[in-house]
Amino acid sequence: MEYIKAAVLIYAVVINLIAVFITIYDKKISKKRGRKRRVPESTLLLFAALSGCIAMYITMRMIHHKTKHPKFMIGIPAIFFAELLCAAGIMRLLNIY
Repeated sequence: MEYIKAAVLIYAVVINLIAVFITIYDKKISKKRGRKRRVPESTLLLFAALSGCIAMYITMRMIHHKTKHPKFMIGIPAIFFAELLCAAGIMRLLNIY
């Protein structure tokens, strides 16, 4: 059981770091004019759905990126609460409190 907890923790840290990195990268690229391609919104939302939503949301608020897009300002907290409900359901099924 300890290995599972450690693996979940490592996964959460890594996915949140990636979410922060791609959010900051997209913000930097959005300021530059040139040939670099932006990070697709679907990719940003995918990393939020892979449990990077907390760090991504905080980063977006801190660097003022995508804050006028309801898809992100409503969608990312919605993803977080959906994940929270799923985690609570799984913990209840497995009798883990």
